[in-house]
Amino acid sequence: MTDIESREARADAVRALESEFGELISRMRRVLADNAQRVSPGMLPGAYKVFTTIVRRESITLSALAESLVADKGQISRAVRELEGLGLITRTPDPEDGRSSLLSPTPEGLERLDAARAPQESLLLETLDAWSVEEIRNLTRLLHALTTGETP
Repeated sequence: MTDIESREARADAVRALESEFGELISRMRRVLADNAQRVSPGMLPGAYKVFTTIVRRESITLSALAESLVADKGQISRAVRELEGLGLITRTPDPEDGRSSLLSPTPEGLERLDAARAPQESLLLETLDAWSVEEIRNLTRLLHALTTGETP
């Protein structure tokens, strides 16, 4: 195989990967929208993403949350107020910075999130049933490398 053929083969492979990511992203958007509706009817996917980020981080400041999501503080602040109003998260004083608050999920929020995620988790488990644990871990490792820019 010549260098040109090799570059073309790599470009074709990357285009195919990009196409599969497009399909995956579309499917994940539907899953996130469905999960948001199960957590609270009328919840927008953006607020759901804010909520799941707070859950994943366990407690986080508004500034760190906005930075993590690469979003405007005002936009995040509106979502946080909505989540507080729904009883999904709570604010507590930040012991490291008295001017700031830590955002954390409430027990009710965690329960509602678990219930909302259950249908998709079982679907993913079923979809990956024929995969070995090693194949699942390898995919996870490769996706992590791709999202962090590391070489696998």
